[in-house]
Amino acid sequence: MNDVSRGTPPVPDTARGVFSSAALPVVERYAALLATEGVVRGLIGPREVPRLWDRHLVNSMALAPALADGARVCDVGTGAGLPGLVLAIGRPDLTVTLVEPLLRRTTFLSEVVEDLGLENVTVLRARAEEVRGSSTFDVVTSRAVAPLGRLLEWCMPLTSAHGHVLALKGSRAAEEIRTVRPLLGRNGWAPPELVQVGPDGVLLLDGTTTPNEDPSTVRAVRVRWADPARVSSSVGRAGSSGPGTTPGPGRRGRGSGRPRPGR
Repeated sequence: MNDVSRGTPPVPDTARGVFSSAALPVVERYAALLATEGVVRGLIGPREVPRLWDRHLVNSMALAPALADGARVCDVGTGAGLPGLVLAIGRPDLTVTLVEPLLRRTTFLSEVVEDLGLENVTVLRARAEEVRGSSTFDVVTSRAVAPLGRLLEWCMPLTSAHGHVLALKGSRAAEEIRTVRPLLGRNGWAPPELVQVGPDGVLLLDGTTTPNEDPSTVRAVRVRWADPARVSSSVGRAGSSGPGTTPGPGRRGRGSGRPRPGR
């Protein structure tokens, strides 16, 4: 990609506090690409550029303390790469798969991955349902993708037996958790946990805890399998979000997935 440094918002102190000295220049370049090519291609709105760092980049990196060393991460509905691409930059020990169905987005992501020289990222053009049976992951992340119930139906089949879904959620997270309780038993999901993730690690939130609103701290919903022993290595059969073994279609590839007709 061309020189896109002009018009990029300056790096705030909050970013210097969460990204290492090695990662910061890389995420600066990514920020520049988002602020220019990302806007031109309609991946982010122009009004998001001034708050790009705190609202999107620092906010995405806040999930890092919740990820174990060397974890296999799948970011569903990644869009412009948030939070998955940010995590891959800030945590090079992770192996990150970015799942996104729209061609214009995966094209951008593939170009960014090449531009940044990231060796730990795979861009996969697919819907989450199409990845079932082809791979499982330690953590499946998402950000502003869908209501929690629908999101879990897409994402839980992608998690390994001892893996979990980690979904960034806003102020209505507790309400969303209540709505999925009827789905837990039939799908084999453990009760969702509302957690706060940030520099101090992972804190389980309850009714007495006041959430931290600092941009380097985020609120997320974490969901595991209720009985990991029942979950096979290839979770999820076609048409079901509970434990199963029948593989579904999936497309993988370093840099970008196999092309599919679409937008």
